[in-house]
Amino acid sequence: MPENETHGSVAIVTLGCARNDVDSEELAGRLSAGGWTLVPDPAEADVAVVNTCGFVEQAKKDSIDALLETADLKEHGRTQKVVAVGCLAERYGEQLAAELPEADAVLGFDSYTDMSTQLRSILAGETPAAHTPRDRRTLLPISPVQRPAALAGDDVVVPGVWMQATPRARLGSAPWAPLKIASGCDRRCAFCAIPAFRGSFVSRRPTDVVAEARWLAENGVREVLLVSENSTSYGKDLGDLRLLETLLPDLAAIDGLDRVRVSYLQPAEIRPGLLDVMAHTPGVVPYFDLSFQHASPTLLRRMRRFGGAEDFLALVERIRDLVPDAGIRSNVIVGFPGETEEDVDVLCSFLEGARMDVVGVFGYSDEDGTEALDLDVHLPEEVVADRVEHVSDLVEELMNQRAAERVGSEVTVLVDEIEQDDPDAAPVSVGRADHQGPEVDGVCRLTTPVEVGRLVRGRILDSDGVDLVVEPIEEAR
Repeated sequence: MPENETHGSVAIVTLGCARNDVDSEELAGRLSAGGWTLVPDPAEADVAVVNTCGFVEQAKKDSIDALLETADLKEHGRTQKVVAVGCLAERYGEQLAAELPEADAVLGFDSYTDMSTQLRSILAGETPAAHTPRDRRTLLPISPVQRPAALAGDDVVVPGVWMQATPRARLGSAPWAPLKIASGCDRRCAFCAIPAFRGSFVSRRPTDVVAEARWLAENGVREVLLVSENSTSYGKDLGDLRLLETLLPDLAAIDGLDRVRVSYLQPAEIRPGLLDVMAHTPGVVPYFDLSFQHASPTLLRRMRRFGGAEDFLALVERIRDLVPDAGIRSNVIVGFPGETEEDVDVLCSFLEGARMDVVGVFGYSDEDGTEALDLDVHLPEEVVADRVEHVSDLVEELMNQRAAERVGSEVTVLVDEIEQDDPDAAPVSVGRADHQGPEVDGVCRLTTPVEVGRLVRGRILDSDGVDLVVEPIEEAR
């Protein structure tokens, strides 16, 4: 392509999790290298690419709403074409295309490596065949250690893992960024469809992860959030299940990178060595995102998961023995088929004992292709809703108490943004302490202004729910 030749403008709208954020930035990098001009507003773009989420029912609805809203721009804006990509497009493909004619194309993961060509043809008026879904677990060997060789020929596209020819392009300016270390999952949780459309577990090579982290630091990022479907499995397909323990110090040593945060740890796969590294490596924040999902051993077995309240409380205790003020968060599902009142009591008792900083509460919903669909004793929707409300009320009180317990202590805050909801009020610097993950765990509001991207020590003066009011003391070193 001749220098300076462009194919038009493109905007990427991202739904869902931080893993999707990485995929969007990787697509942006490829499109930019392919001659497209990236713009932030889909109303100002020739083509709008909507990176959808297909995890649970609400996420699907949000993605469809975003597609419809974006498609409306074709009636009174610059936008000519709207393209659906991401998990919903991969999972439903032809069905989504048939039910949503407002989208001009529905493309799966295999289109990512040649997205520039795909968009050129769509903008020129061509209509590509909608993606045909398939179980992506069948694309790679069952044995994890055989997967790198199978991927060497680029026959299988794993977004964010085996697409490193072109660097990602940042789509925002926040001082933190997600960094994907792996994709896919080998677990077979009865409620989860992710492995079927994300595929088997594949680790990125440590050299690629470190190189991208260094690039992020050179582009203004001070904190990286390591993301995957299961971070505790990192390295198993590369022949070293302890690879995360050696990767974390390498990342923390990168110039300009002040924080390394790990997300999505499976309790059954936690190793003492990993806990030690996360607790004692300078630059690695003591933040433990643990996927408990429930606490009743009986119900967890029906979910195809391991452990129970006793094991989980012991894990929480081990973490707090290492770092008393560590951040601990989790998600739980209530209303799973066969859940009894006794199971809910076990869960509530565990939550009271664990006293985590943040807990997300989700009501069970049927997901296509999952084992739970065929289980007996599905609970009425109103029962599920009542249990969600009951556990959510408990969790809110416990989280508020946990935040209040931190008042008077000192924290290090990374300033993420300047907030000004009221134009007549002074702007407020908003950031996060070590125990607060981005976008999901509450924030710290500083009593005096501090620039975005600065790291400051402060004293917690008050709490407001899970949010904290912090008085800056000095810039952190």
